[in-house]
This record gives sequence, structure tokens and C-alpha cells, in this order.
Amino acid sequence: MKMIIIRLIIIVYCFMRSIVYTKKLLFFCFIIIGLNTSFAQSRLQQWDDNVMINLAERRTEEKTGILLFLSNTYRYGDVGIPAGLLIGGIVGNDRQMRENALYVASSTAISYGLTELLKLIVKRPRPYIQNIRIVPVYRAMGTSFPSGHTSSTIATATALSMAYPKWYVIAPAFLWAGSVSYSRMYLGVHYPTDVSGGALLGAGTAASLSFMRANQ
Repeated sequence: MKMIIIRLIIIVYCFMRSIVYTKKLLFFCFIIIGLNTSFAQSRLQQWDDNVMINLAERRTEEKTGILLFLSNTYRYGDVGIPAGLLIGGIVGNDRQMRENALYVASSTAISYGLTELLKLIVKRPRPYIQNIRIVPVYRAMGTSFPSGHTSSTIATATALSMAYPKWYVIAPAFLWAGSVSYSRMYLGVHYPTDVSGGALLGAGTAASLSFMRANQ
């Protein structure tokens, strides 16, 4: 019981400290919302559409299967990475690993929450609704900007890389997150600007919460 109370106190403490960094998170949010004002610009929208059409025209059955699989791994990575750190920290009695588990999980969760908020504010239609020439592999629900898969996986990869700044951590983390991000465009469910906005939000969230990572 005592340990549970201590852990709750630590979580509340981290949450209270995160309030100090709210301005930073809002700053990144406003940058992303600002990007949305460019959607009405014909050149940017035309570029977005052309990229999506070109990707759709170059699909193959093999690549589609691989990228659909990669797209679906985002939940396993977003949940599995912090869960693995937590389990490793408990089994190995490693306090730093447990703290980093909380940092990665918080970065991913807050990024996800901000993404859902921005989707409600921006309400950008999916590419295949905006332009009937864009044919998706499947029709995703909800709105388009920013890409939730991208924001959460980039947040996970960024937080993990900041907690363990080694090449053998950074390279596979961003290879996975980058592959998931690219898959969203390839599958026809997100524009490049959706993915860019999601990446900025995810990285910004993890960077803003970096005070939560364990000191090496």
C-alpha cells in the first residue's frame, strides 16, 4: 500500500511539473494549426494531391501488404515500448528504466490527446473525400489533420531516443516511426502535410516533456 501511494505521488508530481511546460506544448500546437491556414493555398493543396495520386498509381500488392502491416504496428510499439521498459525496470529493479517508461508513455499519450483535439479544431477531410481521384487502400474514419499514427509513433521514438541516446536505439526507433508515417500516405488516408504536422506535434511533445526522463 505504501509503494502504491508513493507511486501515485510521483505521478501527480510529474503531472504538476508538466503544467509548467504547457506553454511549450501550446506553442507547438499553434504552429501546427498555423500550417492549416496554408491548406487553402492552391499550390500546397495541389502538391498534396499530386503526391497522393502518384503514390496510389505506383502501388503493388506486395508493397501494399508490407505497408499495411507496418501501419498496424503503431499500437504495439506505442504500448509495447513503455510497457517493456516498465517490466524491465521492475524485474531488474532499475529506477531509471521505470522513470523512462513513464516519460515515454506520457509523451505518447499526451501527443495522442493533442492530436484528437486538433482534429476536432481543424476538421480537414480525408484525401479521398477532398479529391475523388485519390483512391485509398481502405477508408479510415475521422478527419485527416494531423496524422495520429505519425504523432504517436514519432513521440514514442523521440522520447525513447532522448532517454537512451544511442545509435542502436535511435536508428530502429525512427526507422519504425518513419515507416508508419510513410505508410499513411501510401495507403491514401493522410496527406504529406498531415504527416508533417503529426511529426512536428509528436517530436515537440516528447521534447517538451523531456524533464521527465531519468538522469543518466
